[in-house]
Amino acid sequence: MENRVAVIAILVRDPESVEALNSLLHEFGQYIIGRMGVPYPKRGVNIISVAVDAPQETVSALSGKVGRLNGVTAKTVYAPAEKLEETH
Repeated sequence: MENRVAVIAILVRDPESVEALNSLLHEFGQYIIGRMGVPYPKRGVNIISVAVDAPQETVSALSGKVGRLNGVTAKTVYAPAEKLEETH
């Protein structure tokens, strides 16, 4: 299966889920290109972006597992599919 580039947007409201989240990200670490986290205490949320390069089913598995954590929301955005070069 071909890899896809995607970004998983994660919002964490329950600080007790952070350890489980970090464990999941470590488990899928071979696919992670980079990640950035921004705490936003004024609204009681941590905002995390995780860039990945993985088969679509792997990205979906990670996003689904993250989204099932208590107090955590995850949404995935995929890069447009690569165009095949035309040969003349």
